[in-house]
Amino acid sequence: MDFKNFENRFKKFNKTIYFDYSIKKLNWFNIGGNTNIYFKPDTLQDLIEFLKMCAPEDKLFVIGAGSNVLFKDDKFEGTVIKLTKNFARISMLNENTIIAGSGVLDKSLSEFASRNNLSGFEFLSCIPGTVGGGIRMNSGCFGSEFKDILISVQVINRLGEVFTILAKDIIFGYRTCKLPKDLIFLSASFRGKKGDQKVIDEEVKNLKNKKEKAQPTRIKTGGSTFKNPLEQTDRKVWEIIKDSVPNKTQFGDAVISDKHANFFINKNNATYKDMKKLIDFVKENVKNKTGIKLDLEIILVE
Repeated sequence: MDFKNFENRFKKFNKTIYFDYSIKKLNWFNIGGNTNIYFKPDTLQDLIEFLKMCAPEDKLFVIGAGSNVLFKDDKFEGTVIKLTKNFARISMLNENTIIAGSGVLDKSLSEFASRNNLSGFEFLSCIPGTVGGGIRMNSGCFGSEFKDILISVQVINRLGEVFTILAKDIIFGYRTCKLPKDLIFLSASFRGKKGDQKVIDEEVKNLKNKKEKAQPTRIKTGGSTFKNPLEQTDRKVWEIIKDSVPNKTQFGDAVISDKHANFFINKNNATYKDMKKLIDFVKENVKNKTGIKLDLEIILVE
C-alpha cells in the first residue's frame, strides 16, 4: 500500500484516521504491535468512501471491544477499523423489537432490553463484546446465543454496498456464522418477549453471579480461548485442559487462569509469541492425552 498517497487521499478524515497506531490499546490481552492504519469512521458515508478507495488486496480488520482477539507483535500490514458512537445507537422499533448498532456493547443491549421490559437478552449481560462481534461469532452463554434473538443484520461489503440479511438466511453454528468474512456489520434488529423488569433484572443478577464465581474478571485476558469440543465429547473444555496440562504452566507472562482453565492471562508483559506458545502447548497436551482436537474461540489476527 502506498501510504503517502493513501494519506493524501484521506485528508478529509484527518481527525478519524491514524497511522502507525498501537494495537495494544485496542484489545483486552494488551498484546500486539502497530497497525499501518487505524480508522474510526464518524458516519456511514465516511465508511463507504473509505472502502471504495481501498484496493481489493488491502487487509482490513474490524474490531469491536477487542475482548477476544490476539494480535501479532509485528506490524499489522493493513487497516484496523473501529465503528464508533454513530454506530452504537440503540432504539425500539416496536414493543418487541430493538435496533442496535454493531458498536453497541452486549451488556448495554441487555440493559436497554430490561428498561423496556423485554426478556431474552439477559445472557448478553455476561458477554464482554459488541453486537457486531457477537453476531460474527454467534456468541453465547448459559444456554443462549445471538441467533436466538436476531431478526436481521445490516451489512456493508468491500464495494461500499449496504444491504440487509435476514437471520433465517444465515447458517449459524457453535461460535460461528457462515457469512463472508469481508462483510462489515453495521446494525441489527432483535426480537424479545415482553416481561417484567424486576424478573429480568433478577435473572441478569443470577447470571452475573454465576460468571463472577466461575471466570476471572478485570484482568488482561481474551475470554474463552478454545471452543467446547461438542462433536468429540460432552466434557467442558476447561475440564479437559485442567486434566491434561500441568499446573502453573507458563510461557513468559502468558499463564493459565487458576480460576478457569480456558482463560489465558497476560500477567504483565506477555507477547504474542508467549501466548501462542501457551495455546500450542495446551492443544498438543490435550491431543496427546485425550485424542481431542481443540479449536480456538479467540481470533488470531495476522
